[in-house]
Parts: sequence; structure tokens; C-alpha cells
Amino acid sequence: QVQLVESGGGLVQAGDSLRLSCAAAGRSGSGNAMAWFRQGPGKEREFVAGISWFVGNSYYAESVKDRFTISGDNSKNAVFLQMNSLKSEDTAVYYCAARVGLGDMKSPSAFTYWGQGTQVTVSS
Repeated sequence: QVQLVESGGGLVQAGDSLRLSCAAAGRSGSGNAMAWFRQGPGKEREFVAGISWFVGNSYYAESVKDRFTISGDNSKNAVFLQMNSLKSEDTAVYYCAARVGLGDMKSPSAFTYWGQGTQVTVSS
């Protein structure tokens, strides 16, 4: 069992920055990969960014590439999302997730454990 706790959301203006944090606790650690997903009002949950502990690669959705940076510390079971140049369309609840098996990094179904989410609101 893995518990994920996000923090760092808030209300900002367009162009501002935010840093989200996610801490994992539990006997399974943080699995083999962690990722951030988001779900905007009336939208489906979508992939934002992910990091593979074994491969060491990071992955991004096209909509956030060059603006968001995912980083993590596998030894501390923590992952972070630095969000710069925020836009109103980035407004969503952001979820941290941990993958313990195989599956598409960009698919929510590949992730077993989820945090409760943190709200990010960007005003234009």
C-alpha cells in the first residue's frame, strides 16, 4: 500500500509559477514511476508529466512541455512539478500517481496509487 500526499496548489495569475510536491509513504515505496495528472472542470483526467525511476527519463504532455519540469528523489519517494508561465487552461485539480507495474506512462489506468489532488487555479 502506498499513500500519496500532494501539496503546493493555489490561486495564481497567468504567467506566474507554482511548485507542486508529492510525498509517498508505505512499504512499496513509490513504485517504478511517478506522474502528475490533472482534471479540469468537465474534462477527463489527463497526463501532465511523468518520471521513470528505472530508466531515468522524464515525459511531458505537449501542452506543458517547455513550461513544466518534473523532478524527483527516489530515495525519498518524492516527486515535484515546477510549473512556469501558467495559463488559465492549466486550471485543474492536479493528482500525483505511482505506478507499480507495467503500462503506458501517459495512461491513468497504468497507475495504482493516487493522491487526493491539489487545486491549481490560474486567473487570466
